[in-house]
Amino acid sequence: MSKIIASAAIRGAHKIAKQAEDILTKAIKEKGEDCKVEFPNTGYHMPIIYSMTARPVEKLADFKEVLQEIKGLLPPPVDDDLWLPYLGQALNAGMATLFAEEIIEACKYLIGPNPVDGIWLGAADDIILRERGIQFVDGTAPGFAAIVGAAPDVETAVNIARKLQERYLYVFMSAHNNGTTFAEQLIEGGVQLGWETRLVPFGREITSAIYALGFASRAALSFGGVQAGDFRRNLLYNKNRIFAFVMAMGEVTDEWYATAAGAINYGFPVIADSDIPEILPTGVCTYEHVVSNIPYDQIVEKAIEVRGLKIKITEIPIPVSVSPAFEGERIRKEEMHCEFGGQRTPAFEWLRMRDISEVEDASVEVKGADVDSLEVGGKMPLGIIVEVAGRKMQPDFEPVLERHIHTFMNEAQGLWHMGQRDINWIRISKDAAKAGFKLEHIGKLLHAKLHDEYSSILDKVQVKIFTDQKQVEELRKQALAIFAERDTRLAGMQDEDVETFYSCTLCQSFAPNHVCVVSPERPGLCGAYSWLDCRAAFEITPSGPNQPISKGNCIETTIGQWDKVNAFVLKTSGGNVERMSQYSMITDPMTSCGCFECIAAVLPSTGGIMIVNREFPEMTPCGMKFSTLAGTVGGGQQTPGFIGHSKHYINSRKFIAAEGGIKRIVWMPTILKEEIKDAIAERVKEIGLTPEEFLAKIADETSAVTEEEVLEFITKNEHLVTTLEPMF
Repeated sequence: MSKIIASAAIRGAHKIAKQAEDILTKAIKEKGEDCKVEFPNTGYHMPIIYSMTARPVEKLADFKEVLQEIKGLLPPPVDDDLWLPYLGQALNAGMATLFAEEIIEACKYLIGPNPVDGIWLGAADDIILRERGIQFVDGTAPGFAAIVGAAPDVETAVNIARKLQERYLYVFMSAHNNGTTFAEQLIEGGVQLGWETRLVPFGREITSAIYALGFASRAALSFGGVQAGDFRRNLLYNKNRIFAFVMAMGEVTDEWYATAAGAINYGFPVIADSDIPEILPTGVCTYEHVVSNIPYDQIVEKAIEVRGLKIKITEIPIPVSVSPAFEGERIRKEEMHCEFGGQRTPAFEWLRMRDISEVEDASVEVKGADVDSLEVGGKMPLGIIVEVAGRKMQPDFEPVLERHIHTFMNEAQGLWHMGQRDINWIRISKDAAKAGFKLEHIGKLLHAKLHDEYSSILDKVQVKIFTDQKQVEELRKQALAIFAERDTRLAGMQDEDVETFYSCTLCQSFAPNHVCVVSPERPGLCGAYSWLDCRAAFEITPSGPNQPISKGNCIETTIGQWDKVNAFVLKTSGGNVERMSQYSMITDPMTSCGCFECIAAVLPSTGGIMIVNREFPEMTPCGMKFSTLAGTVGGGQQTPGFIGHSKHYINSRKFIAAEGGIKRIVWMPTILKEEIKDAIAERVKEIGLTPEEFLAKIADETSAVTEEEVLEFITKNEHLVTTLEPMF
């Protein structure tokens, strides 16, 4: 490492360590040594300290031991002209810096200034980690750019952010340069920030950079199977799996050097706009460690090159950028050029399979008036018909592909989409219209994305777009008839109707024993994969994580076990899970990964079960919060009495059918009740109750917070569970 950078990093580390010691002393004085310390709604304690040392910091007094660890890592301060023969001292200083920065930021939550303030988000909670962290496993997000400082002007900042979004990268922002931050520049440029747009502002000070590196450490612990204290494996996981880099813009201070040295430990190189000393030899990072003096119009490409990041970019011939980063973009009324549907005008979208001779690939027809005929704020009818053909295309794939219209359209900057079928709602922004976006570009976008995502089953895609109201209404009637047929077919599908289930092993990277067995009546635990989705995914990628499983002979009908399913689970779990029941949470229940939407747990004295969803952060009647339950149930464990599952599975006739199904539900949070009340209506009617009556008999956090209170509530309200046989 350059001796100048090394000496600056060591000096910066000493400065930040002193800040940590001072704020800890102040926090202890104000709050006491036994004061609980945490990043709110997160596991893994202080994630960098915990992942590297296995020290579970729970109260302020625990930081005293960490301070000793920091002092042990810190080399003596050195002058710029003192030769440092190896990287170790600077890297140790960098790790000491990260430990100290976690102390500083954690104490801020207790004595201020609060890290969550205005646009600044502070530590990502566990819900965000699960939702977003999985994207670093499945490749949806190839990595992140940790930007410190600020661009020279707003226009440059916006251009850099857009380039990073287009490459599907997250952008984590911290620190300021001359009082200005990159995040504030983006706001001034009219850019929307937040996890939804992948532009995440952590804080104004350099110490907030630990939220980005802490996210990386938590990803390794959650998804990489890395154990606390195994610092070498954690750092290697991040180097090889989380393709991140630091982009330093502005004057690089000693504190920045120290934090950058901490990032280099992870294999995250530094790319700077200023003329700082470079470290070009490889070693800890895949390629160069520090590259400097990069022009702003080249800095994104250079960073990707230095990090060794391979990104597939599909060139789509439309006048706006396309990236999943734009999925969270909202177009408010004052930002809108025009809109379609949303109960304002007739609208629908319909994907249908055609004979290959009937489809002209890449053909896009617009029949009727276009966007440029409308005044600002205008609206018109819209019918979108996507016609596809392919040798491996099947009618059952139509709704699967059709649902992706929502995703694909939202990936276009300035195009907003909500709903599906005939309840869709679309807006085009003023900026997109000004850039020349027209209705034909919707067709070109859908053509390109469908080919990109489903090339193994699609040979041709053509799109027809209609804006004449009479024509839209006539075609919508045809579409509604097809939608009704589909619903009948899909709603009527039962596990008994098929001889093949499907596996999903996407999460085995962090839960090696886990195998999702997806059937028509039991979707994947994450809620993202149905039986049809898995079937389509297998057609798309035959060697992928979704494999067909022949059911074979039925071993036991009630609990749902088949000999060939058991054999598949035994083999695919590495011999760790011998049997798996599709319909029981007591006898050989399905394993759980960690990405489940809900957890069901038996409350023994009630004879029933509680269900808690990931969004509910409070204590549950079983005595554990969701995060603690997840640690007990997840990781590929087979835990009788506990299962992870999707929200949609609650509506299934096969939901813990062996134990009595939805009649066993005695507690769930109010937010989950509200979310499922309409979807579960038909199931509730089958047991002779109205949805309102059924849900009223189920306790929630407003009526019961302990198992004893749940028992009292259901007894008083004559819950159906009181008429059932014991579960065990």
